[in-house]
Amino acid sequence: MADGAEFARTHGLGDLEDLFQKGALAAQDPLAFETIPYFTESDKDIFRRELTHRWDQPGTLYYLVILCSVAAAVQGMDEAVVNGANLFFPSQFHIDSTSGNASRNQWLLGLVNSAPYLCCAFVSCWLTEPLNSWFGRRGTIFICAFFSFITCIWQAVTNSWPHLFVARFFLGLGIGPKSSTVPVYAAECSPPAIRGGLVMMWQMWTAFGIMLGYVADLAFYKVHDPAHITGLNWRLMLASAGIPALFLMGQVFLCPESPRWLISKGRYVDAYKSLERLRRHPVQAARDLYYIHVLLEAEKELTRGRNRYLELFTVPRNRRATLASFVVMFMQQFCGVNVIAYYSSTIFTQANFTQIQALLASWGFGALNFVMALPAVYTIDTFGRRNLLLLTFPLMSLFLLMTGFAFWIPEGTSRIAVVALGIYLFDCVYSPGEGPVPFTYSAEAFPLYIRDIGMSFATSVTWFFNFVVAITFPRLLGAFKPQGAFGWYAAWNVIGFFAILLFVPETKALSLEELDQVFSVPTHTHAVYQLKALPHNIKKYIFRMKVDPLPPLYDYDEDTIGEKHYAPGGAGHA
Repeated sequence: MADGAEFARTHGLGDLEDLFQKGALAAQDPLAFETIPYFTESDKDIFRRELTHRWDQPGTLYYLVILCSVAAAVQGMDEAVVNGANLFFPSQFHIDSTSGNASRNQWLLGLVNSAPYLCCAFVSCWLTEPLNSWFGRRGTIFICAFFSFITCIWQAVTNSWPHLFVARFFLGLGIGPKSSTVPVYAAECSPPAIRGGLVMMWQMWTAFGIMLGYVADLAFYKVHDPAHITGLNWRLMLASAGIPALFLMGQVFLCPESPRWLISKGRYVDAYKSLERLRRHPVQAARDLYYIHVLLEAEKELTRGRNRYLELFTVPRNRRATLASFVVMFMQQFCGVNVIAYYSSTIFTQANFTQIQALLASWGFGALNFVMALPAVYTIDTFGRRNLLLLTFPLMSLFLLMTGFAFWIPEGTSRIAVVALGIYLFDCVYSPGEGPVPFTYSAEAFPLYIRDIGMSFATSVTWFFNFVVAITFPRLLGAFKPQGAFGWYAAWNVIGFFAILLFVPETKALSLEELDQVFSVPTHTHAVYQLKALPHNIKKYIFRMKVDPLPPLYDYDEDTIGEKHYAPGGAGHA
């Protein structure tokens, strides 16, 4: 209580000294309020309701959730609208993958499609930290939305494939920093009880944006060219992704800034005002402000005189978290999902769909991607991250093989039906598994002091391999045919299963101390244990055999760990 009063006096909040005494007392042990006589009954009612009515939050917080959802939808549309445009601009710009120098054209088409992710991997993801430092979370989101809007319009007025490549490369400036900043912003503004669910919204609404991208492709498909304009339909498809970005630009500064960012800049009064808008009662705002301050002071002590970029790889505990994050982020691309997201219209036309049927089938893929992401809000914290991945990777491999082999069926409705079914079943198992897990896992695997840098590394990995997938698939499709192309990614899903089995520990519902224990187990020890556990679990859970339990890999000894400190998901969380 003395610390809370001193904190209020020294940070321009002296008129709220009594409030911060209560706040500091509550922050010390948030679940012990019932046993503390200093709290009045009305104070206790506030803390009780926080636990029993988790979703009873101020309208400002839900407005902020809408903002983050729009930002995610912008991301999804930026990625998806090119799917329909792929049916038209290659022939106009003389890079049609089925005519002329087919091999050269396939590489050029892949290069144009992958340009934003090349920028994300090598430029924009690494701008996340300086942009956030200079402009804050809201400012960074505004800048990203501006680049998304202006480059979408730019794409629509290009007159050659190099011009379109440059426009799409700069689109990456609107994608990379936003993908790191928006989940951080949501995490830092949300109360702990619902923070995980709100951070999960990023994946779900990105899927919704992908679906909207396919809707735009359908809406503009039949637009005819007026005089002096060639390809108006695909130009409108690409430009349409700028509309939600414009809405995001107008909305972002109506929301409060991240309290954690304001405190890091010494703006404590502004941080308190921000938290007042994001919490039901002032005592909750005071508690959270004091707790953020204490965490930031601890981080300063941890980072003083240390090279955090180097320690991502040189400290064994950090290196194992880095490896696990690399595996899940790499496999998010090499499981093959973005092959379908970017080229499904092309794939469906090769299966003898008409162009409009291909776009409708692609819209079905986008709709399923969104709907099937909904269960992950529940299962990711109950079934677990690792279990979701181990269950879904074999199924994704199976359904990709089913899709590829369907191209050996003679042309007709049977081939069309099996190709569509294989893609949709793949989507159903991807969306609640490898879809939401990588960002959530990467956000919680790293220790606090390098979490922002670890998340920047993780997002740059996923965007780099997104670029690799997008640039290689047209040529892969030309050289291997659909059967070989889908078989290639089916094989990677098998590899992904074993990589997750050996190198990705479970992080569900673990405290910071327990996470340190998990990632302190040597990689070799973890891998050997999991190889023994695999046949044991197959016998137990698949064949329902009675088997002796395995000794636990981790021994969570309360006496050695001491007090637990939980860090809900989200990079740079409060």
